Amino acid sequence: MAHDFHRIKRLPPYVFAEVNAMKARARAAGDDIIDFGMGNPDLPTPAHIVDKLAETARDPRTHRYSNSRGIPGLRRALCGYYDRRFGVELDPESEAIVTLGSKEGLANLAQAITAPGDVTLVPNPSYPIHQFGFIIADGAVRYIPVEPGPAFLEALERAVIHSVPKPIAVIINYPSNPTAFVADLDFYGEVVSFCRRHDIFVMSDLAYAEIYFDGTPPPSILQIPGAKDIAIEFTSMSKTYSMPGWRIGFAAGNRELIAALSRVKSYLDYGAFTPIQVAATAALNGPQDCVDAARETYRQRRDVLIDGLARAGWQVPAPPATMFAWAPLPPRFSNLGSLEFSKLLLKEAKVAVAPGVGFGEHGEGFVRIALVENKQRIRQAARNMARFLAETEAAPVDETQVAAE
Repeated sequence: MAHDFHRIKRLPPYVFAEVNAMKARARAAGDDIIDFGMGNPDLPTPAHIVDKLAETARDPRTHRYSNSRGIPGLRRALCGYYDRRFGVELDPESEAIVTLGSKEGLANLAQAITAPGDVTLVPNPSYPIHQFGFIIADGAVRYIPVEPGPAFLEALERAVIHSVPKPIAVIINYPSNPTAFVADLDFYGEVVSFCRRHDIFVMSDLAYAEIYFDGTPPPSILQIPGAKDIAIEFTSMSKTYSMPGWRIGFAAGNRELIAALSRVKSYLDYGAFTPIQVAATAALNGPQDCVDAARETYRQRRDVLIDGLARAGWQVPAPPATMFAWAPLPPRFSNLGSLEFSKLLLKEAKVAVAPGVGFGEHGEGFVRIALVENKQRIRQAARNMARFLAETEAAPVDETQVAAE
């Protein structure tokens, strides 16, 4: 007997599923697909981090349950990172916690603080867990612009006036996935000032703090005086140290939110495998040249991609940060929409990208291109796309036929 589960009903069909299914069928048929779809880092985890994992895993004492809040040494290492990088002092006991990736941390905190019908303000487009973490928790979501600036701040004002009940929290994510927007301290100062006046929590996703290309490191909202009164920030080892499959992230900041997250986690997990946490400690406390090298790799890939697309006649802004390019659809394909264009690009150019509509309705008209292939493969993808664009330049795009395929 089929059941109609309440929370499942609130989750729409996964937009990326169609492209993923097409990609799987193409590969099964022997096609060489260049995959820019998922933000899944392909760089190897630095050797000294892997060595520490292997060394620690040989000790049988580390095979037992760990600590859901994270081992003390890793929490201290996180606080050390915040002190060195941002000049922010944190108490490892009350203002820092280890999570099973930042995605899990955001979702668990949403569960901890959301009552049915509570309103959270979420940028659109945004990383899906930013909205669906609260939707799964029976909350309501009100969308606001993603670009930092006056329109964002005006949307906060309107939300407080017109939302019933008043918003409990706002999500921010800079550098932004998928748009690559970056924010400065002046903007953060405005957000903190507003949210303190209106008793609204701020949840900052800073997963891409170390992937930037213009020489200016992205700031933390916790650098703003008084931010810890209302703000919590999520970071991750996934992109900075090429550790996506290790599932280690963090939350830092407001003590009340850290305590709420800790309480929920104590019922849900025993923490990550201890050797992984020890290796993550070694990553944060050890040499950081690997972070510089990864940043330079992504910068070079970005430049190759943007140059190759420009030569193909597809003008895409160069992202100042993150491992993504947020690409407007070529004008003659705008009638297709991002999903159908992504399917066409996969079919004709053997290149997989993420349709922008998968990140929210205001992502329509864009695709996200992840810098997760090497420069040679990126050049090949650019050639494939150039050929595809040239072949379709004179011929009108048949939207009905593409949808049917």
